[in-house]
Amino acid sequence: MARVLRPIGHEEKLSIVDHLDELRSRLLVSIAVLAVAFGVCFWQNQALLNLLNRALPSSYANSANHLGGLTHDAVGERQALLGAARVTAKLSRTPSFSAPVRSEFQQLEVYLHDAAKALPQKAPKQLPITIGVGESFTTTVVVVAYFAVLLSLPVLIYELYAFVLPALNPDEARIATPMMVVAPALFIAGAVFAYFMVLPPAVHFLQGYNSNKFQILVQASSIYKFEIFTMIGIGLAFEVPLFLAALQRLGVVNGRTLSGNWRYAALIIAVLVALLPGVDPVTMFFETLPLVVLYLASIVLLKFLDRRDAKRAALELARAAAEGD
Repeated sequence: MARVLRPIGHEEKLSIVDHLDELRSRLLVSIAVLAVAFGVCFWQNQALLNLLNRALPSSYANSANHLGGLTHDAVGERQALLGAARVTAKLSRTPSFSAPVRSEFQQLEVYLHDAAKALPQKAPKQLPITIGVGESFTTTVVVVAYFAVLLSLPVLIYELYAFVLPALNPDEARIATPMMVVAPALFIAGAVFAYFMVLPPAVHFLQGYNSNKFQILVQASSIYKFEIFTMIGIGLAFEVPLFLAALQRLGVVNGRTLSGNWRYAALIIAVLVALLPGVDPVTMFFETLPLVVLYLASIVLLKFLDRRDAKRAALELARAAAEGD
């Protein structure tokens, strides 16, 4: 078990049986972490569903979409009743009316206020629907599973890194270690960006488009799948700088290559974003913009790495020349 808690060094010699035993141990640790994360997420499943429901707009109110506008109509009726109560209060204080008439107006004002209190003050958030007998349970389990994987991501990446570390030489391990830390951070940053910046306008646009021509009902499994895969897609897209840095270390690209082909890169990014599930003009803009910014940041990063590699090569050349003398 000690091997599971620390990576095996490059110089250590293990047999095939030892490698298989290590793989088994790391899989057990990963499964255990996933099980704990799943239990925690299932315990807080209502909070997770509330997070995903945040992107849904309030109920739609228009002449055609009666199902979506019922609560909105009730809010409007409440305001109308309060307005009528104010007018009635003024009439109850009119001196030209007799005392019995003013008393009737006062009683009517009380009835109007009571009726208004029974109606909602504002339209609540729209909630997704389920149509199958067990769909509410299965949808909850799927959502919990996705969040459990996200919560376990740092441990899973570490276990993978620790297993492949013996195959890396010291220079490769020195590069892989910061990548192991940066990769989940970039993914989580992309998922958070998608949750706060992409999903609300995207869902509002998609659900509100031609809403007066449809009875808008949102199925839970459909909206949650759209939201989760959008966050996963943008989270993976945020790994672009890391991916390009790895290619730079392999000698495939450099900063000059990226800066000279940024127009083609922007076009490729737009095409890849268009291929993501559930994409629309709004989400395409909000997804393309940060990816282009990340690409430009990658240019700066690779040029820095190119200069650092050039300095190292110059120092090694000078050292070799000095040793030769």
